[in-house]
This record gives sequence, C-alpha cells and structure tokens, in this order.
Amino acid sequence: MTLSGAARGLGLKRGEFDLAVVLGRICTVGDGAGGQRRVTHEEIERVRGSEGFPESLRAGIRAVGTTEGAGLMDISPGRFTRLARVGALTPVKFYLNRYRAVVWLYLAEELRQFAETEANAELLTGRLPGTLRARLEEGQDLRARNWRGRHADFLLRQSEDPWERVAAMASLLDPVQLAEIIRDPYERAYLNRLKPVPRTSGAPDSPVARIVERITTADDPDEIRWLRSSLLIGLVQARAQRPAPRPAPRPAQESAPLAREPEPPVDAVIDASVQEPRGLLQWLRRRRA
Repeated sequence: MTLSGAARGLGLKRGEFDLAVVLGRICTVGDGAGGQRRVTHEEIERVRGSEGFPESLRAGIRAVGTTEGAGLMDISPGRFTRLARVGALTPVKFYLNRYRAVVWLYLAEELRQFAETEANAELLTGRLPGTLRARLEEGQDLRARNWRGRHADFLLRQSEDPWERVAAMASLLDPVQLAEIIRDPYERAYLNRLKPVPRTSGAPDSPVARIVERITTADDPDEIRWLRSSLLIGLVQARAQRPAPRPAPRPAQESAPLAREPEPPVDAVIDASVQEPRGLLQWLRRRRA
C-alpha cells in the first residue's frame, strides 16, 4: 500500500502516520528503485492487531509543544525551553508558523518519563546546575542538533543499501563539505539522486525552504566531524559493493568524458577528522545520553 493508503487504512492522519514511521512504530519497505516507500498488508494487520489499537498507538506518538509539554512535566514554559536548549529534551519534529518562527514538538511519552525519573528531579526545581546555566549564557541551543540526531537515526534505519546510507549522512552536510569529501562528480550526482528530501510547504529557495535547510544542515563542529568520518567509512563500503553509475563511453571522435578527480587517501582524512571513529549511530546515542 502507498503511505497515504496505509494511513487511511489505519485511520490515522498523515502527520500521525509519518511520525509513527519515524519512531519505528510502523515499518515501511522500499521498492529497490528509489521510488516511494510502501507498507505491506502484513504490517497493516500487525499494527491493527496490536494491544489497545488505535488509542495506544496515538498515545505513543502524541507530540506536544512547549506550553503543553511544560504542563505535563509540571514546570514553567521558561524552564522547559531552557532544558530543551541545553539538550535535556529532544524534539521529535518541527514546523514553521505563520510568522516563519520554528515551533518544536516533543513526544508526550518521553516528557512524562523524563519527569518521573528520579535522577532528573534537580533539573525540574530550583536553580539549574552551574554548567547548564553557563551554556545558556553562552547562547547554546541544541534543539536543532538533537533533532538532526534523531532524524539521522531514522534515515539510517530506512536505508537498506550502502549508497542510500551514504546519501542519508550526506543530506545532513552542506554542499561545500560534500565537495571536499567526495571528489568524483558522478558519485556526487548519484548521492544527490538518492538523498532524502525534507518535506516542506515552501517552494525551493523560498524563505521557508532556507529556514528548513538551516535546521537540517549540521553546524556543530563535533557533529560535522563525526558525520564526515562516518561518511568516508560508508563510501568505502559502498564502493566495495558497486561503483556509482556512470554514462556510457563516448565515441572516440567526441570530447573525452569528464575525468575523475583524484580521491584523498581515506585513512589520512579519517585520521585527520577523528581518532578511532565508532560510527554515526553510536555517536548519536552518546550525544543524546
């Protein structure tokens, strides 16, 4: 079934369905040709047969904003925002309001668990620890970075092919950095075709699209370093399985095909970026811990 058909079959709004997919509550499959992903009839029946469906599914994917989230945690909206800015709370999605301001949404289920965890009690009352206050005074805001970490986890879970996994990581880096890492123009073109495109309501190059691009592009130095090293490792694995597609050779009388630029030694670039990289997913889990 198409994604829209699956959402209707489960009685979910499209936004609810998409979030359930992001969280792994509903599994999709690819068609192997880079087309739209689909949902098997067996998966539809599995979800329908789950305990408490559909109320339990909706409760698990309920997303709330700052004011409602603060109420669930019994704290002020101001404290809620400060906790999110220092990375204690991770957004699950975002949207732009009519004023093009970014509105972050959080899983209600995760907020309740955070508030009920005894180790977090000191973050909910009294003054925040000095280290967190210092970060806030420096202007730290980890909401976008933490969202990207969650989004990258989702993209990699959806990627069933090594080139798709490289494209997923490449989607979080800006084009200038990609050109530095991937010298081969055919590989860059192939990754651009496979790269997941963020869903936005704005036209390309519109103010809305530029804001979304800023949010979805890594800007934290530590985040960028790990993405670059993981991308290089992924490229080695993808190239070992198959090369990126190239155009057929031209006849001898025509101009020569575009030459492949020399690649930098992979080991040297990795060593320059990070010592003993453990992989993107491990880094994401460590940063969110």
